[in-house]
Amino acid sequence: MKIAVVGANGKAGQLIVKEAVERGIDVTAIVRSENKSVTNRVINKDLYDLTTADLEQFDAVVDAFGAWTPETLPQHSTSLKHLCDILSGKETRLLVVGGAGSLYVNPEHTMQVMETPDFPEMFKPLAMAQGKALEELRLRSDVKWTFLSPAGDFQADGEKTGEYILAGEEFTLNSKGESIISYADYAVAMVDEITKGDHIGERISVVRK
Repeated sequence: MKIAVVGANGKAGQLIVKEAVERGIDVTAIVRSENKSVTNRVINKDLYDLTTADLEQFDAVVDAFGAWTPETLPQHSTSLKHLCDILSGKETRLLVVGGAGSLYVNPEHTMQVMETPDFPEMFKPLAMAQGKALEELRLRSDVKWTFLSPAGDFQADGEKTGEYILAGEEFTLNSKGESIISYADYAVAMVDEITKGDHIGERISVVRK
């Protein structure tokens, strides 16, 4: 199996690369600058300059791109659209590192986490941008996409337990009443989905056991 990780220099991207390499998967990092991940296979290219030819060799492409400033938040949508366009009609899977703000808090799926009263105002712009990208992604039937949302408390430096609960569209708590997962365990879940999952055209989520 051959996979590529777009945004492999980011915290999530580096850990996804590491997890895949440790499992013996052929991994290529797609980065704009010097590669910081553990793989020695690299494509030095801006995401927006990627072409169908760049990605046609891969079984799966992970989109670990991130944008955090007000002026770059729209890139969640534009970057994902570009990846979808160049993978349109191809067998290559596209797996997206998503956010938790767009998870639903009721069975009717009429209210999202980011719409609840206690959701921090400072995170709303990011959650809305990621949510918009997901809604646009749902319209793509020409791409084999999967959107993987983390738990509410997404811990960059959290420990790796190797265990997690795979959930769906709804905000899910573990047996301790927590919505938490480390980047390392998220990486485990992402690579599991690449190698064993078949959630094509679905948003799924993960929380620590």
